[in-house]
Amino acid sequence: MFPFKKRKSFFSAEENDMIIASIRDAEKLTSGEVRIFVESKCRFIDALDRASEIFTQLKMENTQYRNGVLFYVALKDRQLAIFADSGIHQAVGEQYWKNVVNQILVHFNKEDYATGIKECVLKIGDALKTHFPYNEETDKNELPDEIIFGK
Repeated sequence: MFPFKKRKSFFSAEENDMIIASIRDAEKLTSGEVRIFVESKCRFIDALDRASEIFTQLKMENTQYRNGVLFYVALKDRQLAIFADSGIHQAVGEQYWKNVVNQILVHFNKEDYATGIKECVLKIGDALKTHFPYNEETDKNELPDEIIFGK
């Protein structure tokens, strides 16, 4: 259906496991959902446009509270974007996302991509937890936690 694969050698096995663990940790105390999409090159001029396209293709807008967040990275092009659904975006505002991107760039500039992604995911999880706390009676994991790899 999508030209996406589950695994590719962008990260070592340990890095892959660390990133997936950070997604699960981030989602533990929230109804929010975080997904990671990694590819080599961004086929758009603006990475945010590509992230928006992927967000829609993955049907991330279908979460109950509109609180899905997509973290997009094009490694060879050195581009990244965070695309958040309306529920969480309205709760934290534009400046929050700019601050998160600036913090992750510290890791990316050192080419420590996996740690940067992990730290970003955990920070997003804190925001989701604040605005969309976990309810054990109604919450479920609406989206898979695996990293999605493009071309």
